[in-house]
Amino acid sequence: MELEVRHLRVLCAIADTGSLHKAARQLGLAQPSLSTQLRRIERALGAQLFVRTRTGCRPTPLGLAVLSRARPLVAEFAAIVTETRAAAARAAGGFRLRIGATASRAIPGWLRLLRARGPGSRPTLQMNVSANALLAMVAAGRLDMAFVHEVEGSPLRIPPGLSLRVLVEREPQFVTLAADHPAASQPEVGLADLAGDRWMVDSTVDGEWDGLSRVLRAAGLNPEMLHGDYLTAYSLAATGEVVTISQPTAHPRPDLAIRPLKGDPIGVRLLLAARTEEELDKAYPELEEAYWAVAREAPAYREWLRRADPCGARAGRATRTRWATAAGTADALTCIGPGRCPAPGR
Repeated sequence: MELEVRHLRVLCAIADTGSLHKAARQLGLAQPSLSTQLRRIERALGAQLFVRTRTGCRPTPLGLAVLSRARPLVAEFAAIVTETRAAAARAAGGFRLRIGATASRAIPGWLRLLRARGPGSRPTLQMNVSANALLAMVAAGRLDMAFVHEVEGSPLRIPPGLSLRVLVEREPQFVTLAADHPAASQPEVGLADLAGDRWMVDSTVDGEWDGLSRVLRAAGLNPEMLHGDYLTAYSLAATGEVVTISQPTAHPRPDLAIRPLKGDPIGVRLLLAARTEEELDKAYPELEEAYWAVAREAPAYREWLRRADPCGARAGRATRTRWATAAGTADALTCIGPGRCPAPGR
């Protein structure tokens, strides 16, 4: 067996995730297939590269040595693929912007604004509940950029070499509950008001389950938590079976209420990631415009913004502040209204 770049990518994914299961999900493979590939790689090299334990996988000393050589090779190959595909697309008369994203109501407007540039702009979209998987795809050259959210307290694994732009530094997460729930009559809901409720969370979303669990424990609560996708969670919330976390841009339904949580205990950071600043510039302005458009259309979020941001930075009167991060550069909104207050962000 001769080692190929795809085999090196497998080793990097296992090391980055610390788990065969998580690495398989990131690479889009079945776990048995990934395990078989790892055994073949180890046989080809004649040594064990990872120690398997009940809690995951960790590299052996030899594995660390192989990884130190593999990572730059994988990154360089990804750069070659990305640059060659982009050049070929331009030569053929049309560049197709490959976008990945976690769920957001801003996405339809973002794509519409990008397409409005003209026939030469034809974005494609790939959705994934895993922000880490999308970031890995950008680093590998399989996507041009990814719009993702990072749950507070559960940092994403940012691959080396990516550039970041922060759309919102801290977006508050709201609660969705039945319209006739006793707490729905309040403009803000305290976690204690939901002490008797069951929560439904999608545990496949990176950081979501752990983030909510930490917040509930900090509030002295230990409610029953159920796993389920958010479409199911909304349906069950409407009947009073559960309550669930929701993005503040969500629109209420007649049978549902969306309310801020007192003290904003749960937040996420919204990021756009690409390989270069130039690629970020191709799509960030449209994303920013689309996001604030849906923010203004969501009644609960609009009111929250009015109270949290009286000088109006989120309404569009903002300037961008840039700073260095471990993975590149990032931008945040800073208010330039009369009070010059910092926009608290997502």
